[in-house]
Amino acid sequence: MTDAVIVDAVRTPIGKRNGALADIHPGDLSAHVLTALADRVGFDPATVDDVIWGCVSQVGDQAGSIGRVGVLAAGWPESVPATVVDRRCGSSQQSVHFAAAGVIAGQYDIAIAGGVESMSRVPMGAARGDGKPYPPSVLERYGVDGFNQGLGAEMMAKRWNLSREQLDAYSARSHERTAAAQDAGAFDGQIAAIPGGLAVDEGLRRGTTVEKLGGLKTPFDPEGVITAGNASQISDGAGALLITSSEIAKANGWTPMARIHTATLAGDDPVIMLTGPIAATKKALARSGLKASDIGAYEVNEAFAPVPMAWQAEIGASDDVLNPVGGAISVGHPLGGSGAILMTRLVHHMRDNGIQYGLQTMCEAGGMANATILELL
Repeated sequence: MTDAVIVDAVRTPIGKRNGALADIHPGDLSAHVLTALADRVGFDPATVDDVIWGCVSQVGDQAGSIGRVGVLAAGWPESVPATVVDRRCGSSQQSVHFAAAGVIAGQYDIAIAGGVESMSRVPMGAARGDGKPYPPSVLERYGVDGFNQGLGAEMMAKRWNLSREQLDAYSARSHERTAAAQDAGAFDGQIAAIPGGLAVDEGLRRGTTVEKLGGLKTPFDPEGVITAGNASQISDGAGALLITSSEIAKANGWTPMARIHTATLAGDDPVIMLTGPIAATKKALARSGLKASDIGAYEVNEAFAPVPMAWQAEIGASDDVLNPVGGAISVGHPLGGSGAILMTRLVHHMRDNGIQYGLQTMCEAGGMANATILELL
C-alpha cells in the first residue's frame, strides 16, 4: 500500500499581533515558506500536484484563495494549483490530512500542505462581519445565545477542577520550555527567517512567573480563571510541509523525516467547544494500535491552558512529553497556520531527539478536533 511521508517542514517565526510580521501580506508570508521549502528540498515547483493551504479568516488580505496567491507570489509556475481549507484552528493540520490522503489514493505524487494567518491584518472574527453564523435552530438546540471559546475554557476549568494557580503555573512553564528550546537552538533548523526582519518567535516573554500572571484580569467571567496570560497569543505566521510517498521520495533522492501513521477527526460538544482533542486522541490511538505510553512527544495546541491540562488528565501522558518545547501560550496561535507550524515543530523535535512516535491534536471551533500520529523514519 502507498504511504504518505513528510520530506521536510518549514515555518516562519511567529510574529506578535502588530509586530514584526504585521506589514507582510499573508500571500507573501505563504510565498516565503513555499520558497524556503523548495530551496531546502531542491524540488522543481512545476512537479507539485497541489498546494493545500489552511486559512481561517478568508476575507480582506486573505480572500481570493490565499493558497493560490502564495503560489503566484512565490513565482512558481502558473500550472501549480492550490486550494484553501477552513477547519478553524486545525485548518492546516487538515491540509496535511488531505495531502496525505491524496498521495495514498494516487491522486497526488507531490503535494504541499500548510497554511497562513495574519491576525494583525485580518482580525479574528473578520470573516463573520455582521453576519449570524448560527441559525435559530442551532441556538435553540443548545439553549444558548451564541458560542464563545473563552467561556468554553472557563467551563473546562470548572469541569476538571483546574484552579487559576494551576493554569498560570502551566502557562509559565510554556514560556520556560520555549525559552530553553530557543536558547538550545531547537528551532533554528525549522525557521525560515524573514530577511531583514524576524528570525525567532516574537511572543516569548522571558521571566514569566505565576505571580506576574496572577495580576491579569479575567475578561470572560469576572469570577473566572481564564486570562490573556493563560490563553494563546494573537499572532501572524505560516508553515509548509512537503508530502509524498516513500517510493517517490526514494526516486528523487529525498530522505523523509516521518510517515503520517494515523489521521483522525472527532466532534464534541460545541458549547464547551474545546474538548475535541480528548476524543480525537483516543480515536487515533485506537485506530493506530498504539498505547498512550508509546507516544514520545505530544503537541496539544495551547488555545487555552485548560485544553492540554484536561487532555492530560484524560489521556494520562506525562509532563515531560506534553508540549515539550512550549506552545501557543508562549509563542502564539496564528489560526490557519498553526496546524502546519505545530507539525513542523513536532517532526523536527522527533528527528532531533530520536522519538519514534509523535501525536498532534488541536481543538477547533464547533467542538471539533484533528489528531495526527507521525512515525519517525
